[in-house]
Amino acid sequence: MNQKYERFLSLDVFRGMTVCFMIIVNTPGSGAKAFAPLLHADWHGFTVTDLVFPSFLFAVGTAMSFGASRFMTLNAPFWQLVIKRTLLIFLIGLAINWFPFFDYSDSGIHLRSFAGVRILGVLQRIALCYFLARLVVRFVKSQRGIMSVSLLFLLLYWLALYVWGDASDPLSITGNAGLVIDRALLGEAHMYHGEGLAFDPEGFLSTIPATVNVLIGYLTGTYIIRAGKGFQTIGELALAGCGLLFVAWCWSHWLPFNKKLWTSSFVMLTVALDMIAVAGLVYVIELRKVNARSLTVFFDVFGKNPLFIYVLADVLVILLYSFTLTPGVSPYTWISLNIFQVIAPGPWGSLLFAIAFMLFCWLIGYVLYRRRIFIKV
Repeated sequence: MNQKYERFLSLDVFRGMTVCFMIIVNTPGSGAKAFAPLLHADWHGFTVTDLVFPSFLFAVGTAMSFGASRFMTLNAPFWQLVIKRTLLIFLIGLAINWFPFFDYSDSGIHLRSFAGVRILGVLQRIALCYFLARLVVRFVKSQRGIMSVSLLFLLLYWLALYVWGDASDPLSITGNAGLVIDRALLGEAHMYHGEGLAFDPEGFLSTIPATVNVLIGYLTGTYIIRAGKGFQTIGELALAGCGLLFVAWCWSHWLPFNKKLWTSSFVMLTVALDMIAVAGLVYVIELRKVNARSLTVFFDVFGKNPLFIYVLADVLVILLYSFTLTPGVSPYTWISLNIFQVIAPGPWGSLLFAIAFMLFCWLIGYVLYRRRIFIKV
């Protein structure tokens, strides 16, 4: 048991870090704008926050590599497990978008209409990327083949943006190819409207390059398993990450970094940074063992129950917005304005609110962690 725990410690910490920061950037409170690094790039560009979601996909791939032995044969259990997991994660994400399912009015309680519910989202993208990556890993068995498929996905997506997008501006929010496909398949009512119009940053077309984040995570995990957690492994991972950083920088001159379009250059940038981060964690946690338990247990709590804690955070935010304490003021807004913006007005108050909310979610996760309750899908 101890050996298994050590085997997964770096992965759980890495995954836990992504969940931790996902909660922080998703809950900035009300009354002030968050610090710039805690905001996504408006369109083209890159911030630290833009790295969080791709890193979680990378961690999904790394986890796949450690469980690969269960998927070595093409049979009923393989398909049952993959399809079941895909559907469960997708449906949980869809349920969150629909939650709390009922509306309240003077006429009583009635079921919330599904007509305007967003179909896609973060968990739905994780589900679809997991499914596609599983198929690639199952049918393209060699690492070189998986690398070739990954490159093909990125090149085809780059081509699709220009072939199917608006000829005048194929990389704009209104002219990109993904928008055309999502409108046709989903309809505007079931798309994300947070940009001021119907545009889904987790759309169908951009799921293809996002799958590469999972595949490179898988290749990174299989490399660590094969090569061992030695200094040579760490050096080669870091060197490969630096090489991909250079590729990403070169590619960005023709195809800018853009998380909302999930451009191919953005994929190269994020997997490069993730490879370097994983190499660093393996060095600190597995090799140097610098107070490993005291330094990593915080993130390990998130890493052991990532899906549950992420869903918990989303549900809590929705509930805090679902009713009012005073006319027009939700508990989410009231707490932000009357506590955290009083303690530290401006972006510091926003950050304190986000950290406090994250710590509350962590506390619930810690109770599960101490009781060895790990909720898997």
